[in-house]
Amino acid sequence: MTVAREALLRSCGWLIHLYTAAGAVTALIALQFTVRGDFRAAFIVLAIALFVDSTDGPLARAIQIRRRIPRFDGATLDNIVDYLNYVAVPIFLMLRAELLPGGVAGLGVASFAMIASCYGFSRVDAKTADLYFRGFPSYWNLVAFYLFCCQLTPLISAVIVTTLAAMVFAPIKFIYPNRTVPLRRLTLGLCVIWAVVTLTLLFELPVRNPILLYSSLAFIVYYFVTSLCLQIFAIARPETRRIVTS
Repeated sequence: MTVAREALLRSCGWLIHLYTAAGAVTALIALQFTVRGDFRAAFIVLAIALFVDSTDGPLARAIQIRRRIPRFDGATLDNIVDYLNYVAVPIFLMLRAELLPGGVAGLGVASFAMIASCYGFSRVDAKTADLYFRGFPSYWNLVAFYLFCCQLTPLISAVIVTTLAAMVFAPIKFIYPNRTVPLRRLTLGLCVIWAVVTLTLLFELPVRNPILLYSSLAFIVYYFVTSLCLQIFAIARPETRRIVTS
């Protein structure tokens, strides 16, 4: 029975790796929609990729996938797929949708974001011991989505992208939504609300509902402000390793 159970769990492990690898296909499909100029469809596909990325990790940890498939590096696979869906495709979308300035200026901003993300993905300490992201975690899919919805000028968008790209190198810790312990239940609860609101906003495109947009952006503000506050609190009270949540 134990042998059969281990064989089943090992098979499940390979299925989870396949589930992760399917994210590369979503990137390809999103890229195709972007080239066609169907940005709403591209964002929908990137949302599917985000769902896959949010669920494959907990599944892998639940069956202790590294122990059962030790010769296959799921972390490397995850990074490859994430770079496609979180960086390459959305940054190309920003250029294709003319969210960034045209010509060399826009290409330069996009290139800086791509290179910064290469650095971020390659850091061995990209995730801290206390389960935070170190530096801005290259959520360019969300950046592209909000720039598209907010309809800012290309110059302002370029400043935002450049600032966030620079923050990849900054010694700032950002919440890892489904793993960071302090305020985890609050963060996950708000994540669920944010997902519902943002999906509704997404499916209503090209109509931009300001109430949905600002409600969705409220969680982004929470994410940045809370990440900063938790870090300040940890610096002020280094003996505190965990914040009790309610």
